[in-house]
Amino acid sequence: MGYLATYAAAQGYTVGVLDGESLGLGLDRIQEIVNEAAPRWVGFNLLAPTYELSARIAAGLDPAIQIMVGGHQAKAMPEAVIADSRFARLEALVVGEGETRVAELLDDRHHRVRLPGVMWRDPILGGPATGGVPGMSWHLAPDINALPFVDRRFFAADPYRPAGGGPLEAAMVGARGCPYDCSFCGAAVSANPDVTIRTREPSNIIAEMDDVHTRHGVTAFRLVDDLFLGYERFIRRCMVAFTEADIGSRYVWDATGRINILARADDALLETLAANGCREVALGIESGSERILSHIGKRIRPELTRDVVHRLTRLGINVKGYFILGLPTETYAELEATVQHVHELWNLTEDAPGTFRASVFEFRPYPGTPEWHRILATGRYDKTQLLDYSAVDLTDDGLDEAMRARDEFNFSVNIQFGEVDLGHVRRRLVDLARAQHERLVGR
Repeated sequence: MGYLATYAAAQGYTVGVLDGESLGLGLDRIQEIVNEAAPRWVGFNLLAPTYELSARIAAGLDPAIQIMVGGHQAKAMPEAVIADSRFARLEALVVGEGETRVAELLDDRHHRVRLPGVMWRDPILGGPATGGVPGMSWHLAPDINALPFVDRRFFAADPYRPAGGGPLEAAMVGARGCPYDCSFCGAAVSANPDVTIRTREPSNIIAEMDDVHTRHGVTAFRLVDDLFLGYERFIRRCMVAFTEADIGSRYVWDATGRINILARADDALLETLAANGCREVALGIESGSERILSHIGKRIRPELTRDVVHRLTRLGINVKGYFILGLPTETYAELEATVQHVHELWNLTEDAPGTFRASVFEFRPYPGTPEWHRILATGRYDKTQLLDYSAVDLTDDGLDEAMRARDEFNFSVNIQFGEVDLGHVRRRLVDLARAQHERLVGR
């Protein structure tokens, strides 16, 4: 949303971003703010767990306001969104990267007939209509090195200073797209045929770091794209540029990584990451069961994870590991293997300069992913059941410091997809979250 707003503003449009969650706003108040502002357009980023909230907001907007939508849910189920009566004023559904197409729509909604990957409700037939003419495919993959740096004025909570103190932090995106096909992931390559996978030039990334530092005093950066440390050739080229720019003495940064890529990297490359200010690498570990890892298409084994975590943390690079409990076909023994894997990685890094922390989630299916299609193919569930998200209270209705800041992640469709019942999944999830919290407090 920040990229869309920044690009549109650079084209001369008056733009605002309302982050209802960061500001703690209820749906009624969001509707009031938007209706009082009376914009020509309102745009929504649609995600499966919060789709119903977005639809309810849209239903309460002034009928004179035109609506455009994008995001993962819009891409995965465009016909359903277009048919939703709560989006009656929907004039454009934008599939994929929208900077240039959003600007075209703001200029004139009738441009939609020329734009690829833009859909709307046919006013006569009532079904979906799709735009696109020859020569316009460049809109689907904007030049990410030519886009303006994100204007931080559009964010309610970025830059920010962590609650526990430390340097001022800001988020960045260094790459778009992911070449992997993990079955549960909304970024899976098979779920995003429109995405051209590409990375920004290292010089462009450094220029944004310097710009954000100059404007806001930020010295810590979080590269939040799907897979920043996912291509060895790019990692090496980026680290050469970081070394030449002396990034390690000026900034620290966190990034996402891929275990199979980092496992192949030599020690010298990992040492260069540390020297250039890499503070933490986030890894999708997901499971401690080799069978489950194969089932979900991770292309890793537990021993690879152990090796990568050990090598990074001994260099002083922290590791954040993501895990999923309750995956389809998972047995009790396989779930416990994941729990034990977390404890094993904690123990492995006990005396290392870098830390290991675990972030554990309950499995939930996302539309358009390989796992979504696999689940539907069983015939046991329909789309309505798989989209019936609800918030889950993991605190027993009481204040639990270990669960703080997890509210936006505690969504579930309340379906048991493997052998393990949901009650057991959630108990083990809470056990791990509390153990992780105690480790952080005790350090």
